[in-house]
Amino acid sequence: MMLDDVLAKRERINDVLRDKLDEVTNRWGVKITAVEIREITPPPEIQSAMTKQMAAERSRRATVTEADGSRDAAVRVAEGRKRALILEAEGEREALMLRAEGQANALERVFAVARTVERNTMTLQYLEVLRALAASPSTKVLIPAELTALLHPVLEHAAAAARAGDGREPAHPPGR
Repeated sequence: MMLDDVLAKRERINDVLRDKLDEVTNRWGVKITAVEIREITPPPEIQSAMTKQMAAERSRRATVTEADGSRDAAVRVAEGRKRALILEAEGEREALMLRAEGQANALERVFAVARTVERNTMTLQYLEVLRALAASPSTKVLIPAELTALLHPVLEHAAAAARAGDGREPAHPPGR
């Protein structure tokens, strides 16, 4: 019998041995009720082979365990790198969004300030440009059409104040 079979089938061997012993002892009036194999001592060559086999099995298990550990470590390192890259990308995305939001807020403020520039401020700037043009030695002066449109309400207000003859400056020209 193979040694593995002997070890695996002890109960079956015990039953067969009990039956065989019972046949022989039955003639003498003795009944065998239990037989148990407690120890098996194989020959030295087989013991040596078994020792080598157990050592090889332990070595194989150690190699498998080490390989599993190396694989798990590599997977964890890769997952860590992956998570770090994801977090870095999310951080960059959030920074870009905050920068864009800041720029949008700045543009909104600029537009809000630009909307508050009064018509009179633009008129004053046109007048300053016109004075600079008039001071030049040129014989022709060009007056932009936008200037006349801007000056019209201011001139009307000044004329109305002069007609009233109260001598005070107008408080607020129209368009304010």
